[in-house]
Amino acid sequence: MLVAIVTLVILVLAFIFSMLGLGGAMLYIPVFHWFGYNFKTVAIPTGLLLNGLTALSAAIYYLRAKMVDVKGSVPLVITSFLGAPLGAYFTKMVPTRTLILLFAIAMIFAGGRMLMTSRTADKEHMMAPGLRYTLMAVGGFFIGFIAGLLGVGGGFLFVPMMIAMGYPTKKAAATSAFVVIFSSFSGFAGHVAEGHFNWPLMIATSIAVIIASQIGAKVMKEKMKARWIKQMFGIVLLAVAIKLLLKIYF
Repeated sequence: MLVAIVTLVILVLAFIFSMLGLGGAMLYIPVFHWFGYNFKTVAIPTGLLLNGLTALSAAIYYLRAKMVDVKGSVPLVITSFLGAPLGAYFTKMVPTRTLILLFAIAMIFAGGRMLMTSRTADKEHMMAPGLRYTLMAVGGFFIGFIAGLLGVGGGFLFVPMMIAMGYPTKKAAATSAFVVIFSSFSGFAGHVAEGHFNWPLMIATSIAVIIASQIGAKVMKEKMKARWIKQMFGIVLLAVAIKLLLKIYF
């Protein structure tokens, strides 16, 4: 019964996060934790797997719709892929309370920025290619490391970074979904090496996110406005961050 309830919650979340170009681990992991699953040995590795599957399913739709900047995403893909397993390795060296605190701080930063810029029109021109690729390569490694450490795909940082570089909001979200695939599965591999599994939970929730993310991607392309995406992004991140902070301090 517990797995069925958790799976239903994950289904709804995958629908929302696929619209934002995120894998959803930033909320999948707290959900698993709230339902009593161990934060390090179950919540983080399962969240990373679902993060990758949500992003993969949504990215397939976005690629077909030609919304992904595949060439521009290469620096992010390579460096975040390298950084994620390194971050996963260091997870066991960091106390759970510290991990949750870092997780919440990162979400407050990203969510606040999104809300403050939600009514700002997308930039008309992107940053020069040379500078953009360099910043994406450096930023990708650090984001990948943080993603592996915290058990997230990094999309909550990829999207704001790409928007700051001039990407239109929808293109940033679609490209982020593509990039998150690689950092998520790379980070998940690092946890698999440690033997972290819960097969019934993984199988049930994996099926749920694949179905929900296809629907969410379609809704984002055809129905969503850029400012709605930013506002949803910001509200979700801040709400989860507050919930996590309340849980560890009160």
